[in-house]
Amino acid sequence: MKLRYSIALAIPLAGAQAMAADLALKIDIPQLNVAEYHKPYIAAWLENADQKVVTNLAVLYDVKKKDKAGEKWLKDMRQWWRKTGRDLAMPVDGVSGATRAPGEHTLTFPAAKDALGKLPAGNYTVVVEASREAGGRELVKVPVAWPPKGAKEFAAQGKEELGNVVVQVKP
Repeated sequence: MKLRYSIALAIPLAGAQAMAADLALKIDIPQLNVAEYHKPYIAAWLENADQKVVTNLAVLYDVKKKDKAGEKWLKDMRQWWRKTGRDLAMPVDGVSGATRAPGEHTLTFPAAKDALGKLPAGNYTVVVEASREAGGRELVKVPVAWPPKGAKEFAAQGKEELGNVVVQVKP
């Protein structure tokens, strides 16, 4: 039996031409009925049409472990690690945060505001990767058109470690 919980990530944005926009990321994380459940490590980032990382939105991991031991497992989020993670000095201010227990959470990302506000118009992908100790790993990609011309939702469905992933944009 899977229980579903969600995390909402909200990012208020200010554009280069004084355009205000909002981007919200809602992630459905299942509570798996397993003998040993661990909170997932989650990375969320934005890629351009060439699959290059534009900005990291969030990296949620065990930031409080003694001697930075939580960083040892970041490489289990393989795609994020290969594209950008191994080049970062963790923790990253405004991006790194603690894992969350199952339930609904809201995160804001003031450090991402400048990078997102300066994005040229085009097609992007919000990528969310989750990895759990004694569990699996999953990657969900959500295509997004930027800047928003109206309120829109873009969604993709995970299968095990992630459920529905929805990106909401509003001008």
